[in-house]
Amino acid sequence: MAEGEFDLIRRLFAPLAAREPGAFGLEDDVAVLLDTDFVVTKDLLVAGVHFPDTERRDVVARKALRVNLSDLAAKGAKPFGYFLGCVWPSDAQYAEIAAFADGLKKDQDAFRCALLGGDTTRHGAAGAPLTVSVTMVGLGPRDGVLRRNGAKPGDDIYVTGTIGDAGLGLMAAQGEARFPTEDGGALLDRLQLPSPRLAFGGALAGVGRAAIDVSDGLLADAGHIAEMSGVAIDVDAARIPLSSPAARWRDAQDDAAAATGFLATAGDDYEILFAAPPERRRAVEMARQVTKTQVTKIGVARSGRGVRLLSETGSEVAASRAGYDHFGEN
Repeated sequence: MAEGEFDLIRRLFAPLAAREPGAFGLEDDVAVLLDTDFVVTKDLLVAGVHFPDTERRDVVARKALRVNLSDLAAKGAKPFGYFLGCVWPSDAQYAEIAAFADGLKKDQDAFRCALLGGDTTRHGAAGAPLTVSVTMVGLGPRDGVLRRNGAKPGDDIYVTGTIGDAGLGLMAAQGEARFPTEDGGALLDRLQLPSPRLAFGGALAGVGRAAIDVSDGLLADAGHIAEMSGVAIDVDAARIPLSSPAARWRDAQDDAAAATGFLATAGDDYEILFAAPPERRRAVEMARQVTKTQVTKIGVARSGRGVRLLSETGSEVAASRAGYDHFGEN
């Protein structure tokens, strides 16, 4: 297929949203229901694409909620409730559906949101995958949602948490790399159960100028901010925050620069990438302290276009891809 995921959205589906200004032309992670306090987001998970078909169903349910909650977090929104759609395999048993419901209950209790409605059915043909669709509803911040399009030249670029763990966790799950038991467990946990940065996102509202959650990959999502804001973004490869397992993996590779490029494009991190002006550095630090969230300044926005991953000497680090694209070559 010649068209990539975002080209398809822009060409075929964005025109369908033209009558509703709160849809932002489908160029952001959420829509704002105008004249209300609500924001809405939606993510779809498919067995064999977003999780192994053998994944425990309670874990699938929790991840389905968390990836949507991560979108709310990046917009500074607070969870309210969600609508759920499930298409189960034709041979699905009561026990696995019950386990899925238990996973939902555990995380909706933890994140204080409720199931509002939806639909569930099963495939007619054998072998079709479990498909889970969540539409998450949140309450927007008083200062307005943090969109992708607000970054300005000179802004600092930050990211929460650590980058690349989920990508390594996927490698471990697929048997493509070996890790010490403790490292492998930690990386797999980041893949299966990301931590939506809701507290920090709420504190960032009114402080940041643009934000996005890192799902497609750090460089790809920086590219979304850069494109929508009309700026270029330089990312300092040496400043990308890595967990101890990820740093040990990078250091064990023959080409550390290429390994860093992989971590910066692997995706599924579900951290918040955001831009804030230099005069708000103290406010960013206060948000970090109050919410006890790891936050790292990793780059700067400048005039121009595109995203560059730069080495300590200022040379550009080549990455084999920018990030994940469901309709592209990954």
